[in-house]
Amino acid sequence: MGKGARKKGPKQASDRKPKVRDVFVGQPFEGLAAEPELIALREFVPSATAKLTLADGGDVTLGTVLPMAAAAFVRSDGERYLGLQVQTRSSDISRDLGRSLKWLLDAKEGDVLGVPDTTTPPAADEHARLQDLLVPEAELDVTLHQDFGWWLPEDADATGDVAVSLERANAAIMPTERLGSGAYWVLAGEKAHLRWVRPEPENLLLQALARLSAAGELGLGEGSRYAGSFRAHGLLVPVWDLDPEAHAREWAEAKEALGTRLDAALKSLDAEPLNAAERRARDGLIGRQLTLR
Repeated sequence: MGKGARKKGPKQASDRKPKVRDVFVGQPFEGLAAEPELIALREFVPSATAKLTLADGGDVTLGTVLPMAAAAFVRSDGERYLGLQVQTRSSDISRDLGRSLKWLLDAKEGDVLGVPDTTTPPAADEHARLQDLLVPEAELDVTLHQDFGWWLPEDADATGDVAVSLERANAAIMPTERLGSGAYWVLAGEKAHLRWVRPEPENLLLQALARLSAAGELGLGEGSRYAGSFRAHGLLVPVWDLDPEAHAREWAEAKEALGTRLDAALKSLDAEPLNAAERRARDGLIGRQLTLR
């Protein structure tokens, strides 16, 4: 018997766990009517809450940021909160949030889930995505807040780590106003913007934006200009620079008019393909895109 044969011997059982194939989900909130709103609340709205409509009933409040960026917690008065803006994530944010939501339904007063469950294999935790747990057609009734006082019950005072987290979170808030579903005016330092998460497929939306651009109808009026767009969780978010001296309410009417023009442009695409000038405009718009996630 040669050396190689003597060394091999019977194979030993391996303690290694089989690798789990986890597929990245680029549009995690697809299929939910609240998709644009969820993306806005996760990406750039500082302090906001909204009641979630659960498929099996129950009472849970969605929050942009929770104390110490927790995934979920139950306030001392029993109010349940699910956090959108967390530091840890897997390849499927909807599944992360769904698992945190399921944890929250069984949690007790004072319980805190620091990070979402991103390690359980998907096959071992089916029906845990938001699409499985929420009423898909339900919209979000968003309430914006000037600070994060909603972390605490009325007449309660923050102490310890929560007090430190509250102070830091309040200091980071940028003035924000909601101008419609997924559309927010944000005052970022010396600049003001309209950030508008649109539900349409990116290619169609770019064509419609290009049609308006070529016709000189892409702006919001004097003191505004189209700045570009970014992708977030599978949807395109056009951005307009606005006069920071004007209040958010002064842009509401112009935003609605732009929405009407954009809807008309989208409807016209089937019957009227882009012409040469509009295709050039589309190429210019594509060159001004970024991808956040």
